[in-house]
Amino acid sequence: MEHVIGFLSKGGFIIYPLMLCSIIGLSIVIEKGISLRRKKVIIPEIVNIIINIKGPEDVGLATSICKKHRGPFASIIRVGLENRYQSKEDLKESLGDQGRQEVFYLERGLIILETIAGIAPLLGLLGTVIGILKVFNIISTLGVGQARAMAGGISEALITTIVGLSIGIPAVVGYNYFSNKAERLILEIEKNSTLLIGKITGFHREKRAESNEV
Repeated sequence: MEHVIGFLSKGGFIIYPLMLCSIIGLSIVIEKGISLRRKKVIIPEIVNIIINIKGPEDVGLATSICKKHRGPFASIIRVGLENRYQSKEDLKESLGDQGRQEVFYLERGLIILETIAGIAPLLGLLGTVIGILKVFNIISTLGVGQARAMAGGISEALITTIVGLSIGIPAVVGYNYFSNKAERLILEIEKNSTLLIGKITGFHREKRAESNEV
């Protein structure tokens, strides 16, 4: 650990914002790894109740199950159940409005992770430029014979580049992975929402048919 601290301390003041980027990026990766688990978002109990809804009499049970759970999927399905008397077009609009609000939950933090992926290598490059500038200042003052003096500037230049890339590369990978995962979950929520709309509008047709028979 002491060797790592000693290594990083040679990187100059640019190391501090790089370490901040590292801590924030790691926190977001851990949070998204927990919050974007499929079973945590696409709750199996709610999926089963959507599949097994046979008629209006099952809606009350489905609504109570949705109220037991938190998260975007439960919230969207609950909105669909609570607005079941709306027309198909109005129901789609209600689910779409709720869905746009809930997407923020799934994608929360990804913009910050994308920003870190972009700025970490740039901070590393900035540290490199500063380190090289120190080397040139030493050369202009002391000449090229002062290898020990120049080594500090060269080390600073190389260390910040290494650290910047070491943070930026995993951040890019993490951003792409979690963005794709969030998109897949959103598509699955939409699929189940469409199934619910189909069942609810089916109840409407059955009710109208019964009224016409009477």
